[in-house]
Amino acid sequence: MVRIEKSVEIRAPPEKVWEMLAVDKAQEWMGGWKSVKYTSEVRTPEDKYKVGASAQIIEHVKYDFEITESLKNEKIVWHSAGTRAKPDMTRSYTLKLTEMGTAVTSVFDYTSPFSVLGKIVDKTGGQRIAEKEVEKSLEKMKSILEK
Repeated sequence: MVRIEKSVEIRAPPEKVWEMLAVDKAQEWMGGWKSVKYTSEVRTPEDKYKVGASAQIIEHVKYDFEITESLKNEKIVWHSAGTRAKPDMTRSYTLKLTEMGTAVTSVFDYTSPFSVLGKIVDKTGGQRIAEKEVEKSLEKMKSILEK
């Protein structure tokens, strides 16, 4: 399993940061997402943050995400079950009120579905690429919220 943890401080209250953590809003700041479609019923904006809410994300392949933990303005966890061709992934975002605004900590855990050789390659170069993508996405969220 690979674990990537990155943090950023954003000059915005937790309530504003929380709004960006709905899966469809994340498309604005996550790199490479071509489309997002909710697969669970969404009647109100709050339904997008509830445990059990689910969405299909198309990047270079399709990923089905489900919210497995949600505490308004504090923490949300998305999970995508792995297959033979896709990693098992969990992304969590924790928000903490600071004097400046909000500290956001992103934890990205994934297990490579590839062969032993593929896992070695992923552990070296692939992990560095994923770390840069996590940093880039947090910085993009920060720039959107601090406009």
